[in-house]
Amino acid sequence: MDLTPDQAASAAEQLDCPTCGVPAGSPCRNRSGTTALKYHTPRFLLIPALRDAHEVDVPDDRGPGRPWQGGPARTTGEAGTPIRIGYACCSPASPDLDRQLGALTTARCDHVFAEQVGARIKTRAELEKALAIGSTRAAPGRTVILTVHELKRLARTTAELITVSAEVEAAGLELEVLTGPLAGIHDPNGPGQTLFAVLAAAAHLDRDHVREKTREGQQAATAKGHRSGRPKALDEEMLALARRLHGQGVSVPDIARQLTIRTGKNAGRHPSVASVYRALAEPVASHPDHPAPVR
Repeated sequence: MDLTPDQAASAAEQLDCPTCGVPAGSPCRNRSGTTALKYHTPRFLLIPALRDAHEVDVPDDRGPGRPWQGGPARTTGEAGTPIRIGYACCSPASPDLDRQLGALTTARCDHVFAEQVGARIKTRAELEKALAIGSTRAAPGRTVILTVHELKRLARTTAELITVSAEVEAAGLELEVLTGPLAGIHDPNGPGQTLFAVLAAAAHLDRDHVREKTREGQQAATAKGHRSGRPKALDEEMLALARRLHGQGVSVPDIARQLTIRTGKNAGRHPSVASVYRALAEPVASHPDHPAPVR
C-alpha cells in the first residue's frame, strides 16, 4: 500500500539509523553535521512498507541542508508490548461511533482511525490508512495489532471480509476483535490463525463454486445447441460453396474472395484465408440420408 511522503518520513524515523547513528524521531544527518536530503537506505529498509522504495526524501520541515537538530524522541515502549492500531466504522446515520471509540480507548490503542461511510461506498480511506501505518510500525520485540470493536466493523460482507483479512495478513498485522463470538487476538502466523485459515478456505470454495457454475452453464448451453465463443465466420451455405469450389480446384485465397460474411460485426467483408482453411479442415457432418463418404 502506497504511503504519502509524510507517512514515509515518519515511518523511516521509527528506528535509529544504522548509518549516521541518529536516534528514532530524528532525520538523518550528513558527515558535515547538516540534515540529509534523503534518509539513509539501510534505515528505511528496516520498514516493510518501504523496502521496495529507491529513496525516501526528508521533508522540508525537518530542515534538509541546514544544521542538524534532533527531533522529538520516539517512545518505543517496553519490549513485548504490542502496538495497537484501532479502527472504528459505522454508517453516517448510526450513533455507534462513540461506543466503538470508547472501546478502542479502553483497549489502549496507540493510534485510532475512524470513519462513517455508507454501504454503497467501496473505498474506506481510514481503513487504508490504518493498514498502511500498521505495516510501518514494526519494532524489535513488538507486534502490531489491528483492533476493531466487532468483526462486522472490519467488513460489511463475507467477500469484503475475505479481501480485508488478506490485506491484514499481507501487512504483517495481527487482528484483535474486542467483542462477539470471535473475540480475541488472531495471529495469521501463530496462535489464533484459525480465522485466517477459515477465510482463506472460504475464498477457495467461492472461486471453485464460480468455476463450477460457469462450467454447468456452458454445458447446459451446449446441450441446447448454443455455441460459446466467437461465431463462425462461415455459415453452412458459405461452407458448402467453399467445399464445392475447393473440390473444383479453386485456391483457398480465391475462395475467400468469393465469399461474403452476412451477419455480425464483420458483415459485408470477406472471411480471412485462415478462417477458410479452418472451415475446410472440419469434418463433414453426416446425415442419416447422406452419410459421410468412407475413405
